[in-house]
Amino acid sequence: MFKKVLVSDDLGCTNEGVLTLLKKLKIKHAEQVLYCDDACLKIKRAQLDNDPFDLFITDLSFVKDHREQKFNSGEDLIIALKKEYPQLKIIVYTVDDRLQKVRLLMNEYKTNGYVCKGRQSLSDLENAIHTVYKNGIYVSQHVIQALGPKSDLEIDDYDIRLIKLLSNGLSQEEISMHFKNENRSPNSLSSIEKRLNKLRIQFKANNAIHLVAIVKDLGLI
Repeated sequence: MFKKVLVSDDLGCTNEGVLTLLKKLKIKHAEQVLYCDDACLKIKRAQLDNDPFDLFITDLSFVKDHREQKFNSGEDLIIALKKEYPQLKIIVYTVDDRLQKVRLLMNEYKTNGYVCKGRQSLSDLENAIHTVYKNGIYVSQHVIQALGPKSDLEIDDYDIRLIKLLSNGLSQEEISMHFKNENRSPNSLSSIEKRLNKLRIQFKANNAIHLVAIVKDLGLI
């Protein structure tokens, strides 16, 4: 079983519940934090001390307060950690059950587990910990379809990024440049125009603003 685990959630009661579970699993060293930045610092410090965490369990949503944060969400932190420490096992523990979010974190960012909070979520989390420890991948049953074929009203990770940039007010030319800087393909202006036209038809949107509104209402971004 894992020997050293870090838990990150801005609700202390949630952290305490997870810590109780870790104690039940006889995990010797478990710590909790309330902020993403604190989680990042602890993980980096542990790596420098040659005593790394084996597992990181984190929420995705963190309420902003008086503290300025580099990482405003668990998702942002996961992206950074997986890039720097790909060997670190990460389990998401969240109320966010959007299939696109599950697919993005599991497929693109290589998260090891995704557990949705609910009445039986600690039992679900326990199963996830056992599975991930054995180098498996775990996803809560009611969002497991996220790893299967997409429906007509779902979009891929490229489309999510495209619509997010559009919702932030970037023009198609600016999105093209942004994708080039990210080494994301396709990134030409014509390919972006074609993709947006396809999405407008797919979602029966009248224009780009309408498309963003529909996708947001569906919970895809």
